[in-house]
Amino acid sequence: MDYQILALDLDGTLTNSNKEIPKATLEALIDIQQKGKKVVLASGRPTRGVIPLARQLHLDEYGSYILSFNGGRITDCQSGQVIYEKLLPEDVAEPLFYIVKKYSKIDIVAYTPDTLISGIQPNQYTELESNINDMEIITVDDFPSHVPESSNKLLVTGSPEIIRRVKTEVSEYFHSYVSVYCSDPFFLEIMPPGVDKAHSLLRLLSAIGLTADQMICCGDGDNDLTMIETAGLGVAMANAQPAVLETADYVTKSNDEGGVLHVIDKFMR
Repeated sequence: MDYQILALDLDGTLTNSNKEIPKATLEALIDIQQKGKKVVLASGRPTRGVIPLARQLHLDEYGSYILSFNGGRITDCQSGQVIYEKLLPEDVAEPLFYIVKKYSKIDIVAYTPDTLISGIQPNQYTELESNINDMEIITVDDFPSHVPESSNKLLVTGSPEIIRRVKTEVSEYFHSYVSVYCSDPFFLEIMPPGVDKAHSLLRLLSAIGLTADQMICCGDGDNDLTMIETAGLGVAMANAQPAVLETADYVTKSNDEGGVLHVIDKFMR
C-alpha cells in the first residue's frame, strides 16, 4: 500500500519519556512531508499544547494537520482554520461537576484557549496537564458557570484507582450522551458523543480526498484504539496498553527506542 498520511499520538508515541521528539524522527517526518505525504498530530491535548510540536515539524509549511481534544477539533496548520469541530452539550458540566466533587483528591478541568480552569483543587495530575501544555491553572469556586460555552472536552484528574470509580459512575449517568474514556489512567476525558480520533480522522480524509487504507496510525493508549482499528495500518508502540497491542496490525519499537522512525523507514520511504 502507498501510504499517504501518518497520524501520530503524542505522549508515549511520538515523544519520548522526556516529552521530546527524537532528532532522527523529527528529520524523517519533515522528509516525508517534503515528498508530499501528510502528518497529523492526533492528541488528547488542547490545540495550544500541540502547536509547539507542530512548529518543530513545520506542519504549517507542508499543509499538515493538528487533531486536538481527542478528535474534538481538527486544525489546518497552513491556513490556521478549524476544518472540523464538535462541542460538548452545554448541560454536561453541572451534573458532571456534582458527580466528581463527591470524591476526594480529584479535580475537574475545563479549557480556555490559554488557561486551564480547575473546578475543585489542582492535584499533581492537573499540574501535569498544565506543564505538558504550558497553560496556567485558574482555580474557580463555581465551576459550571466558568465552563466556556464552546467546549471540546472536560477532563477529570486523579489517581488511577479513583478515576476508575468515577469513570464507571459517569458512564452510567450519561450513557451515550457523551463519550467517556481514559487517555491515561489518571486522565478521564469527557467528550462530545460519537467523537474520537477515528471519527475525526475519517472526516479529515474525506475532506482531502484520501481513504483510510492510505493511512497509518500509531498510538499507545486506549484513546488510540479506534484510529488504530480504522487505519489501513494500525500500529501499536511496544509500550502500548494491552488492548492496543492486541488490536494493532503491527507492533513497533517503544517511544524511547525510535518506534515512529522505525514505522516511517519500513512503510513510508
